[in-house]
Formats: sequence, C-alpha cells, structure tokens
Amino acid sequence: MKRITLILILAGIILTLIIPISQAGEKQIVVQGSTTVLPIAQAAAEVFMQNNPQADLSIRGGGSGNGITALIDGTCDIADSSRPMKDKEILLCQEKGVSPVPHIIAMDGIAVIVHPSNPIQGLTIEQIKDIYIGKITNWKELGGEDQKIVLVSRDSSSGTYEIFETMILQGKKVSPDSLSQTSNQAIATIISTTKGAIGYVGLGYLNSTVKAIVVNEIIPSQETVLSGTYPISRPLFMYTNGAPQGIAKDFIQFIWSEEGQKIVEEQGFIPLP
Repeated sequence: MKRITLILILAGIILTLIIPISQAGEKQIVVQGSTTVLPIAQAAAEVFMQNNPQADLSIRGGGSGNGITALIDGTCDIADSSRPMKDKEILLCQEKGVSPVPHIIAMDGIAVIVHPSNPIQGLTIEQIKDIYIGKITNWKELGGEDQKIVLVSRDSSSGTYEIFETMILQGKKVSPDSLSQTSNQAIATIISTTKGAIGYVGLGYLNSTVKAIVVNEIIPSQETVLSGTYPISRPLFMYTNGAPQGIAKDFIQFIWSEEGQKIVEEQGFIPLP
C-alpha cells in the first residue's frame, strides 16, 4: 500500500512538472505596426482567442514602419501595414534573410477630416496639397471663414503618411508648422476639438465628432473605394516572414473568413470583394 501511495505521489509530481513545461512552450504571437490596422487586429484577436483558448496574441500599434522593422528584426510574427513595403525595406529583408509575404486583409480610404463646424464641404487634391505644403494658410482662401488652418499630420513612420505623401503631396513635404501625431486616433481627437484644424485618417476612425470632406467631388465610402473612384484608396496588409505557420496562419485565415471580414466591416473598414 505504501508503495502504491509513493507511486501515486511521484506521478502527481511528474504531472505538475510536465504541465508547466508544456504551457511554457506555447509561443506568444506578436502582431505589431499600423494604427490603421490596429482596431481590426485587436477586435479579430479578441474573438479568435475566445474561439481558440490555446492562442496567445499580443497586439501592438506604433506605425507601419515600426511594424515592418520589428518583422525584419524578428521581434514580431505579423507586421500590420497600411502601405506596401518600400524597396529599401525589401533589400534589408534580403540582407537579414527575411522573406516578407504580404497578406491583404481589408481595403481602406484615407478620409480628409475637419471640425464639424467648418462650412467647407469639399476640396480638390491640389487644394489639399497646397494646404499641407503651407501655400494656403487660411480657410477664407477656400471660401470658408477667416480662420487660420491648423495642420495635423502623421509621423514619418506611419503608412498613412506615406500614402498621403505619395498620392496628395506628390513628393513635396508637409509644412514644418504641422502638428505631427503618432496615431489615427490622436489626429481625430485634435480635429474634433479644434475648429480650424484639418487632418487625415483611415475610414475606421470616422465618427460624429469629425467631418469627412469630399475629395475631387467624391465622398469617401465603401462603394467609392471598391470602385476605385475615391482618389485616396489603399489595401491594408499583414506581413509575415515566409508563409505563416501555426497560430499566425490560423489568425490570418480567420480574418479572411466570413466572420473575420464582418469584424473588418464593424470596425469601419472595407471587406475584401
């Protein structure tokens, strides 16, 4: 009897040793990058982990550039990006033996926003460019009130900034008088409380506290982005080092699923056609 008891005790000790080791071996998946993609990643991860209790996902923002850098450095498993990788980033990947694979998970438009009290309803791309390079500095020059324009822009590590610079500024630089912000939400917050301000955000950050203006006579919407008529449209990416494996693969496939694309739409972005 004593021998049986001893065996049972030893078995219990072995089990308590084995279980923590097994759990410790489970790898946390780190998803990092674009603040535009961030709400999609966060909402999708919450549902995904509820459906898959063994999954452990850490979701971080920081901007597209920071996410891609983290992927190259091996400190994240999935890099969220609101722009394609740059040539210099691809070269750096090659130098470090990283094989970046893009996965388009949604579509988006960059909305140009002002305070709801601003009477301006629409601008052309040329007018927006002139505002952001400092050529137009007062709303009265555009038929609005006699009020100084407060420029709000994204930091240089932002994929939204990169797209805006390419499509709107066409190679020119934002005026040094602009207020640089690290996230879409920060821009939306400033615009909502500053009557003379102008900024730009992903469609998922639109709400009643800001007003999206018409650009080149086209309103930003799901229909105009998918049709290609809205002039500031883009895909949203998740990058992996090589083909995704394990939990990372399952997570991306979940976002592609009907349930995942419904989450994309619920977050204010555009599901894949």
